[in-house]
Amino acid sequence: MAVHLPRLLGSAGASPAQALVVGILVGPAQVAARLVDAAFLQRFHPLLSPRLAAILHPLGVGFLALGPDAIPAFALLHGAGNGILTIARGSVPLAIYGPVNYGYRLGILGAPSRMAQAGAPLVFGVLIDVFGAGAFFFSAALALAALVALCMVRTSLHPSTD
Repeated sequence: MAVHLPRLLGSAGASPAQALVVGILVGPAQVAARLVDAAFLQRFHPLLSPRLAAILHPLGVGFLALGPDAIPAFALLHGAGNGILTIARGSVPLAIYGPVNYGYRLGILGAPSRMAQAGAPLVFGVLIDVFGAGAFFFSAALALAALVALCMVRTSLHPSTD
């Protein structure tokens, strides 16, 4: 999404200058969300963070339906979701599987994601060519599917290895 964000925002009604400025909001939103995660969400089960991250992007896409004035809200929600997700990628497998073979498990779990990321710019570019700003709804649908999958994961912590 980051590669195509200015183009997508333009297709959602933002001027090139607005798209650039709004795109800049994503980074600070990521950092702020990581700070909130570290300060407040650590008190809860680690699955809460990725669930929250998965819902923030679709919420942001929902704001886009309100018109170009709502584009900053999208950027902030999208950025916050990305920020939380980067932390959750490491903490959730640790909480679910424990520390034994942690690096190996991260590699196995991350491989499909990395392969999808390799082709995503091309696929997303085609979606933009065909659907314009409607491509946001594809990414929102994927995020909602991830949310459903995350809600199906049991929340009990891994068995103690003591």
